Amino acid sequence: MKYLYIYLAVIGLVTWLYLKRQSRVHGAHHAQLQDAIQTGMLEPPSLHPVVDPTRCMGSGACVKACPEKALGVVNGKAVLINPAHCIGHGACMAACPVESIKLVFGTEKRGIEIPHISPEFETNVPGIFIAGELGGMGLIRKAAEQGRQAMNAIRKKVGPSGDYDVVIVGCGPAGISAGLSAIEHKLRYKIVEQEDALGGTVYHYPRQKIAMTAPVELAMVGKVKFAEVQKEKLLEFWHGVVNNTGLSISFNERMEAIEKHGEHFVVTTSKGSYTTHTVLLSMGRRGTPRKLDVPGENQPKVMYRLTDPVQFAGQHVLVVGGGDSALEAAIALSEQEGTSVILSYRSAAFSRVKQKNRMLLEQQQKAGRLKVMLNSTVQGILEDAVDIDCDGILQRHRNHAVIVCAGGLLPTPLLQKIGIRFDTKFGSA
Repeated sequence: MKYLYIYLAVIGLVTWLYLKRQSRVHGAHHAQLQDAIQTGMLEPPSLHPVVDPTRCMGSGACVKACPEKALGVVNGKAVLINPAHCIGHGACMAACPVESIKLVFGTEKRGIEIPHISPEFETNVPGIFIAGELGGMGLIRKAAEQGRQAMNAIRKKVGPSGDYDVVIVGCGPAGISAGLSAIEHKLRYKIVEQEDALGGTVYHYPRQKIAMTAPVELAMVGKVKFAEVQKEKLLEFWHGVVNNTGLSISFNERMEAIEKHGEHFVVTTSKGSYTTHTVLLSMGRRGTPRKLDVPGENQPKVMYRLTDPVQFAGQHVLVVGGGDSALEAAIALSEQEGTSVILSYRSAAFSRVKQKNRMLLEQQQKAGRLKVMLNSTVQGILEDAVDIDCDGILQRHRNHAVIVCAGGLLPTPLLQKIGIRFDTKFGSA
């Protein structure tokens, strides 16, 4: 009987510690959800999970499976507590023991336009195909698989004339995979990429972000066996694939128009025009970076993303924008030795930004490491300065670099002009 009491006491202590820990974790999840509600960060960017509360048992398996920590358990049920962090890879759905999660596009309030494509990834415009993120598939493994499958369909449509059998737009996972398949099938191909880097959306992930959660099959390479890999390792792998296979990619070449001419398409880019039997659109949904349209913006010192804050140490840098990417860029730059940072935003206050970024920004302001200019617009960019209108007063500030974080222009209007039909999804698959 004595030992029974000891066992019961141990079990009781373990249970109490477990419940206390669960209460603390769930309390933290609830606080994160409230923060998302207060800052208006409730809209997932694309594909995301929806939990059926009648089936969810609150096991937390989906929470553990989510590298982005987008999910949490609140009041005994799984919910999206950081919707803006979700990238739609679906690991949560696979981990759920009771199948209470499904992946959907859009929400009841905000629809997402998804192009209508066939099981072979061909749009309603014969000869134009879509694979990857633009078609709603953000999961790297499936995007790469779509690129390979789309090329299997494309090779049946090619002919002897024209500059190319296929022009591939974008070199993210779908575009790279499609290009490898084009080599394998001995197709005449061209890959154009509007940016100067490989990897598409993956290239813009935060440092050390987990970028792949399942193996993937690639033509010319075979099965890539790593299950989870950080962004940097994945990009290193992609570069190795390109070098080893001789995959040809034209960087800094933006697709501007597609027109049907007889049996061919004419793809016009920022560098030229090409005739092709088919087109595979494999670009992401970030779109073309939104520009300021001010004098001097074409200078090399103007860029539209921050990749390495260290390179700006000791410089005078202007960051333009009012979203999380702009705040994060300004904060990272202000942490560099000797760097002077100005953050310019056209509105009177920051809205829809994470509370953590707001707090860090205020800390850096109080420490004198950066200057925030609200109600301001850039009027001109000079070789060693910038002109900024703030509250109706024109100011000139010394400047070595300008980083514009003003979002992107989705290619939807261009694709609709071609005739591609879109479906608007309001919380549906």
